[in-house]
Amino acid sequence: MIFSIITVTRNAAQWIEKTIQSVLSQTCSNIEYIIIDGASTDKTIKIITDYELQIRSKCRFHWISEPDNGIYDAMNKGLKLATGDYVWFINAGDQIRHPTTIQTINSQFLSINSHFSILYGETEISDLHGNSLGMRRLKAPERLTWKNFKMGMLVCHQSFIVKREIAEPYDLQYRHAADFEWCIRCMKRAKHIFNTHQTLSYFLEAGYSAKNRKASLKERYMIMCKYYGKIPTQIRHLWFAVRFCFAKMNYRIASPLRMS
Repeated sequence: MIFSIITVTRNAAQWIEKTIQSVLSQTCSNIEYIIIDGASTDKTIKIITDYELQIRSKCRFHWISEPDNGIYDAMNKGLKLATGDYVWFINAGDQIRHPTTIQTINSQFLSINSHFSILYGETEISDLHGNSLGMRRLKAPERLTWKNFKMGMLVCHQSFIVKREIAEPYDLQYRHAADFEWCIRCMKRAKHIFNTHQTLSYFLEAGYSAKNRKASLKERYMIMCKYYGKIPTQIRHLWFAVRFCFAKMNYRIASPLRMS
């Protein structure tokens, strides 16, 4: 099985090297690596070219640098270039969790059943310096279907590996949450979704989603209304608000106790 790992980047010189190194560190060679750069003006392109020979000695490698119409347009370019059996988006600043991650997936799961449409797992959060900030707050469900996302993006995009034949293009009408909608569509097309019970990736807290959190949440709400119904989505969001208020109150009560 060939894994097409796609990295989308623009002016990410401070992050891209860690991402490339996490791909190079993989203990297997059944990888196709694709970098889609959005015409960076910093040192991103120099870093990519510095690593080019090393990457090509390990795996198939394609990279382009040209203007795009946003992150999801760049991701669509990556999908068009991909030739592997599975596609996996590990964007600039994000990392594959462990050097043996792909080897483990390939030997323990795909050797048993090559018909898995989607593989998923947990995600650990990292800061700008690569330090762990702990596990992602939302935990991946034991069994995943497209209906689970009515409760939010329970599986991080960076820990969501999709068989290329069911991976349709991202819908560019969504500027900030097209990954959320894309995951739902992939799951609706999937025949077999498999929980690896592994932490698959590090997600950079300061990435694109974090910088556009409010706009992303608005788009996610629209997407939820589209797939799960407007009234059920409104009711769930009222519950989300109540739960948030209770959590905030409990934090304020607990804070003085921690200080005493």
